[in-house]
Amino acid sequence: MNPMLKVMLLIDADNVSADVMEQAVHKVLAEHGQLHVRRAYCTAEVALKHQALFKRLGVRPMVNLAAGKNSTDIALAVDAMDLAVIERPQVVYLVSSDSDFAPLVIRLREKGCRVCGIGQQGKTGDETTAAYDDFTDLQHHDKSGRASASSAAPSVPVARAAGRKTTAKAAASGAAAKVPRAKAVPAAKKAATKNAAKKSQKESAASEAAEFILQAVPALRGGSEVALNDVAQALRAAKLLGKHASSIKLFEKLPAEFAVLQHPDRIRWIGAPAP
Repeated sequence: MNPMLKVMLLIDADNVSADVMEQAVHKVLAEHGQLHVRRAYCTAEVALKHQALFKRLGVRPMVNLAAGKNSTDIALAVDAMDLAVIERPQVVYLVSSDSDFAPLVIRLREKGCRVCGIGQQGKTGDETTAAYDDFTDLQHHDKSGRASASSAAPSVPVARAAGRKTTAKAAASGAAAKVPRAKAVPAAKKAATKNAAKKSQKESAASEAAEFILQAVPALRGGSEVALNDVAQALRAAKLLGKHASSIKLFEKLPAEFAVLQHPDRIRWIGAPAP
């Protein structure tokens, strides 16, 4: 430990769990012995939810009242550059699994800082870890101390639902071919039956795709509104969404399963049981 070393910790509290935030503070203190700047950037709702945690850890909440996607990230980046000039830290820790901070990491390094990242296991992509001088993934644990299901999300692409839909369709066609033609069925009835079967297959495929999403983002299962950015990161971590794929387009394909809410952008599962 170097007592003269200035260390700064900036947390994207909208991006990682309370458990990971606490682990991050203890990790940095154990490694360096001091933390000159401890700040957490978040919405008013998150600040209120974690106020006891912030007080216990000596973390200063920086509440972002601006609406819109990435507004908290921008607030953190602007503050980080101001602090780099004023405080002149030798080491900066960014606690986030968001890849959007790569330009900030590069700029802080140019200011002479060693930039280390701390993320939440299961949410961090390779493109994020590569930007930092050092990166640590911390596993989120629930209140019982067990690893969260979100960190063990299944790596099953949503595209598989389409493949299973095709398989189901083929199976249905094969079953139909085995039915003996004892009676002549009117053409209109045949068409109605066929349309109903197609509709049933589509609904089944959508529900299966929805289940993959719910396993990757457990917070949606209870009917909570989850920030679109957090959902997209979880889906990419679970390999359900491509690196450059649009999460909005994915949910537009499942309008009966998920609602896309705006200002700020959030996702809600429509199929959640009524409270």
